[in-house]
Amino acid sequence: MLATPSGGSPTPPLHAEPVASPPAAEPGVSALPVYGAIAANVAIAVTKFIVAGISGSSAMLSEAIHSTVDICNGVLLLVGLHRSRRPASAEHPFGHGKELFFWGLLVAVLIFGVGGGVSFYQGVLHLQHPTPMQDPGWSYAVLGLAALFEGASFLIALRQFRAASGTLSFWAALHRSKDPSTYTVLAEDGAALLGLIIAAAGIGASQVTGRPEFDGAASLLIGLLLAGVALLLIRESRGLLVGEGLQRETTTAIREMAAAQPGVRRVGQPLSMYVGAEEVLLALDVEFAGPVQAREIAATVDRLEAQIRERFPRIRRIYIETRVLA
Repeated sequence: MLATPSGGSPTPPLHAEPVASPPAAEPGVSALPVYGAIAANVAIAVTKFIVAGISGSSAMLSEAIHSTVDICNGVLLLVGLHRSRRPASAEHPFGHGKELFFWGLLVAVLIFGVGGGVSFYQGVLHLQHPTPMQDPGWSYAVLGLAALFEGASFLIALRQFRAASGTLSFWAALHRSKDPSTYTVLAEDGAALLGLIIAAAGIGASQVTGRPEFDGAASLLIGLLLAGVALLLIRESRGLLVGEGLQRETTTAIREMAAAQPGVRRVGQPLSMYVGAEEVLLALDVEFAGPVQAREIAATVDRLEAQIRERFPRIRRIYIETRVLA
């Protein structure tokens, strides 16, 4: 990073100091929603499998498979959280924050392939070979109990999410969230609650009409629901893994902050990338109009870094390259 006066020779670097390495445990990334989801799904899955065997309901079996997949997903997210908190090393100088994005992608693929695929397959089998349900009352009882557990897990994740989102609206905060341990649990629990409604409707329609095909159709819809949620999660994980950066309005604000500094003539386009759920890398080119002293440039850059960190706490690593034009 050289400060080069126009028409002159390069001079020693004026400022090339990144912020200090962040702590190993990232604030705002909590395992609480994941533990809550695992506990709820263990209780729900066991009960659903028992009742699916008693009633012969395809929709109930799909819901049992769904809950089992959610248990595996929770374990994978915990692995991702643990690995993402490892300290930086020579091989990984920016830390291991992207581990969480990778494991979040595995969760999404698991939801799509196992949860959605198996549920859809069960629905097709039940439509081809419809079997009358036995004692559907047990199914209603389990669905009601599952709704209580899933609702409790959803509220835990929602409370954690709202605490971290500040004054942003729910949808705006969900769009900007980069923490798979929270938004994945929210998506899973939301899909689970909707799946319970679909399963209840399918069982009820089968009971009223005497046609078990409605139960199979409900299983198909649950499979499609899980596949849709999985595709949304895959899209989010892909963006983070390939180097997603800050929102355009954020980079615009950073350029305006830099341009407002005394002596600044031009500010390049900020380059940014998420290297963790709550950690962003920022690189910025700033040109000063000469003549200007090196200590003045250093003071300006220090002030700019402090302003950026204060306004955007996620930006923890800042690299500013300065240049002086005569």
